[in-house]
Formats: sequence, C-alpha cells, structure tokens
Amino acid sequence: MTVSLIISTYNWPRALYLCLDSVMQQTVMPSEILIADDGSGMSTRDVVKHFENISPVPVRHIWHEDNGFRLAAIRNKAIAASKGKYIIQIDGDLILQRNFIQDHMLFAREGCFVTGSRGIITELLTRKVLSGEITSLSPLMKGIRSSNNVVRIPIMSILYHTFGPTRAPRGCNMAFWRNDLIRVNGYDEDFKGWGFEDAELCIRLNNSEIHQRCMKFRGVAFHLHHNQAERSGCNSNEQRYKDSIRCHRTRCEKGLDRHLTPKISYEIGRGSAIDIGG
Repeated sequence: MTVSLIISTYNWPRALYLCLDSVMQQTVMPSEILIADDGSGMSTRDVVKHFENISPVPVRHIWHEDNGFRLAAIRNKAIAASKGKYIIQIDGDLILQRNFIQDHMLFAREGCFVTGSRGIITELLTRKVLSGEITSLSPLMKGIRSSNNVVRIPIMSILYHTFGPTRAPRGCNMAFWRNDLIRVNGYDEDFKGWGFEDAELCIRLNNSEIHQRCMKFRGVAFHLHHNQAERSGCNSNEQRYKDSIRCHRTRCEKGLDRHLTPKISYEIGRGSAIDIGG
C-alpha cells in the first residue's frame, strides 16, 4: 500500500517544522510527503529543504504564488503530483501522534474515504510548544481541548465506527483513495477563501457511492492554536456546498483534471476513473 501524505501550509514555518518533525517520528512512514504550499515565502522553503535532506522518504514542495486563499487549488496540485494509491491529508499546524500514519493505513477500506478529528491546543500551550518549552503532548495535559479526540484506544475505534454518529468532515485530517479523488475530480476550485471546500468534496464522494468512515480513538493529532482565517467568501462557498447537495453533484467542473498530465478521459459510472499516476 503506497501512501502519499499531503500537508497544506501557508506562511507558518515553525508550525510546519513541528508537524514534519512529528512525521519523522512515525512508527510507519508514508511513501512520500508532499507540501501543498498556498504561496508561502522563503522561510517555509527553508523548512522544506531541511526535511528534504533528512527524511527517509521523498519530500516534495508543491507551491504556487500567493494570490489569496486557494486551498482547493493547491491541494489539487499536490494530489496530481502524488504517486501513492492512498492519500492522507493533513494541515501543517498539526502535531501527529507517532501511530498516526499506521492508524490511517489500518483503517483504510476500498470504496471509502476517512474523516478523522483532532484535539485543540490552547493559545498558552501553543506558545510553549512553539518555543520548545514543551516537546511532547498527551491527552491529560492542561491546555488540551476536545481531549477525547486525542485518546488512542484502537478497540474503541472499531466500536465507534460501528455504533458512533457520523462526524462532520475536517479537512485537516482526512484520507482518500487517489482513484476516488480522480473520479469526482478532486476539490472544486471555484471555492475561494475559507470554508466548505472539504465538506463539498465529501458530498460528491458520498453521491458517487464512496462512503465515509469516521475514525476516532485512532489517527490522533494535536491542532496548534491560531487566529481564525478571514471568512469574507464563506457565504458564497456555503451556497455552492448547498447546491452540490441539492443537485446531487458527483463531479466538479473546475477541479483536479486541470493539473493531471496527460488529461484523463472519464466515463460516467462506478469505478470508471482511470488512474494516470503511481
């Protein structure tokens, strides 16, 4: 099982450093690491170069110029560049528990995508982590919110998946089969600014009979505190998300195929996408 880890980032090199450092400590490494960079400056490039030199697996920097919040586009570019059959997607402000990649690989199932969760680190604790005063995190530590999201109990993960409620997707911790993303044409790049691009992707996957698996008590990640992103485009993004529900949309027009080489020919129907990579 070849796994591509995609880490999205924008101008927070210290957080990205800590995120990548937690990847280096994984019990099972991904096959490759791709940094989906939405236009960061040289400090982020320096961090990526450092890990290119020390990582036991390839680290690749997928960058485009800073032209506003274009998370959907840079994720599509990273997906197009990926070589793994399975894609784990995180944000660059997460610190991963050491079994994170292994847990995702064990939880993967054909015909499904995975939505995970994360624990929130308070502002005070985040400052201590960023400064290096605190170098390890645990669920019982003061300053961890949503601490039930950072408890790792694999047997409980099975029970939760069987009996627990469906959870809203969080783009900071998700996983997909690459062919399934090709089938629905990845992220809709008509989403501009913050919000709903991950939820809308999940709608199209579900509409294509690719089912959600909710992972809890596995795939543990800690989310560093930061100020909220500017949300001026949120209303239009929400409307586009609702349109996908109303229209039972399975594919987007402006999506992943813009970045795949050569272009892919699609046939409408289950299992018809052709994988041109990896």
